Amino acid sequence: MTYGEILSRWADASGVGGLIERGGPVVSILLALSVVAIAVALAKAWQFAHARVGRHGGAWEAVRRWNASRDADVAFLQRDNSLAARTVALIMSRPAREAPAQTREVAESFAMLRLHELSRLTGVLDVIAQIAPLLGLFGTVLGMIEAFQQLEGAGAAVDPSALAGGIWVALLTTAVGLGVAMPASVLAAWFDGRINNERVALEGIIAAMTGGLPDVSQAAAMPSHPRRAPAALDPAAGTHRF
Repeated sequence: MTYGEILSRWADASGVGGLIERGGPVVSILLALSVVAIAVALAKAWQFAHARVGRHGGAWEAVRRWNASRDADVAFLQRDNSLAARTVALIMSRPAREAPAQTREVAESFAMLRLHELSRLTGVLDVIAQIAPLLGLFGTVLGMIEAFQQLEGAGAAVDPSALAGGIWVALLTTAVGLGVAMPASVLAAWFDGRINNERVALEGIIAAMTGGLPDVSQAAAMPSHPRRAPAALDPAAGTHRF
């Protein structure tokens, strides 16, 4: 029997109701965790799209114009509602007599709070990714105990098919647990990566507008997802603030 045939028979014989009936409370908990993971993923995807995470082109264009003429091009920024653009608009709105260090501190505090909002609930996906396999294994252990108890009670009249069926049901919880954990782990890593990339981009934008980067033209050419922060912003240099 091929792997596809096994999956087909499993899906036809089980379904959601069949999974709950065969797997018991453990599968019910795992299915509930999968619903939570889906809800969190959809909510975070909408939040990231609304904040335009990863969209830095308009913000870098505003930075270039600002450093060229010190002209607060608010109308240009109004067409871009991204977090990067909002950070740029905040720096432009600060008083001209304000010290660059104070402006940088205000902008970094604003960016830190917005990034904190973006990172909320991503930990839920991490928890689900860690606990789902353990719950599946717990259900398997309970199922194996029950199967061997039935084997012991049968004595000499052992039915191999009944034993195989009990083991199959026991392993079902592990399969469901892994099926819930793997997508949750991938989603958590993806969201965390997007937040880290956004953090690095915001650090570069703030530094470019407050004198932290020696060459703004090079900063504007930075990719949307840089692999490493500029040297002036390297955490090892002691200037990493958020």
